[in-house]
Amino acid sequence: MIETDELLSIRAAELYYEENKTQDEIGSILRLTRWKVGRLLAQAKASGFIRIEIVHPRARRLPVERRLRDATGLTDAIVVSAAGVSGDDELQSRTAQAAADYLASLRPIPRTLGISWGRTLHDVSLHLKQDWAPGVNVVQINGGVSLNKRAGTAATTAVTIAHKASGSATLLPSPAILERLETKQAIESDRAVAAVLEMAAGASAYLYSAGQADEHSALVDSGYLTADQIAELVQKGAVGDIVGRYIDSAGNIVDPALDERTIGIGLDQLRAAKLAIAVIAGNSKHAVARAVVGSRLCSVLVTDEDTARAILGEDL
Repeated sequence: MIETDELLSIRAAELYYEENKTQDEIGSILRLTRWKVGRLLAQAKASGFIRIEIVHPRARRLPVERRLRDATGLTDAIVVSAAGVSGDDELQSRTAQAAADYLASLRPIPRTLGISWGRTLHDVSLHLKQDWAPGVNVVQINGGVSLNKRAGTAATTAVTIAHKASGSATLLPSPAILERLETKQAIESDRAVAAVLEMAAGASAYLYSAGQADEHSALVDSGYLTADQIAELVQKGAVGDIVGRYIDSAGNIVDPALDERTIGIGLDQLRAAKLAIAVIAGNSKHAVARAVVGSRLCSVLVTDEDTARAILGEDL
């Protein structure tokens, strides 16, 4: 009897989803009541015989979001579909679009938004619509003055986000990492820099991304670190960086000396923030995404479904 019901549920599902038959029509074909057809369809779905996939680029994976919130304690999780994605650039674009949508939906609107910089955040700024919010002031939370011509998105990102919100941008006029500790201390003691750091520490919300620990890091592209230096950090346990600070799988700083020469807010400030939105996507960032969520460096995560499943341990 159980096998008969299973076969009927599969047949009912085929007629309903593939032949576009109504439940009344299915009842007539299978000589069942409409109520019985409805029960068979529910049984097919509960048994995992039916898999519905929404393939629109802005589709979200709501069941994965629920599991992620329940398992990690995140305030919110936004998980985009990876269906039909042709490469990492498209996946990052989808995730950046989701982050832009989430940012625009925030209520209450953050009066001061602290942001990091990098390719992902730059993509978010491009996806934001004009007038996404009224009068949001944007402040850089870590140094980002370019050391070469290939990367120079820190100021552009902040200005773009602020301009589209009819607000103002406060830039941090400093490199991300200094070679000498005394130079970093001197810069931080400058009145203008200190004022920006104070504003960053008091931001209403934070928006930032994570960098992978390899030669493709934005900090390597920007000239702050070399590929060999990244390799040394990996040997110390680094899985990636947050606001320029390299962390291990438990969310701890892997190189205190390097961290002391890094300008910007500290990780403890992110952990203490009421609203800290991390935007992380791509296979190369699974490890750092696990570290960020596991060590509570964010309260909201915007990511792709493969990264979300990796955090949940469902990628095996």
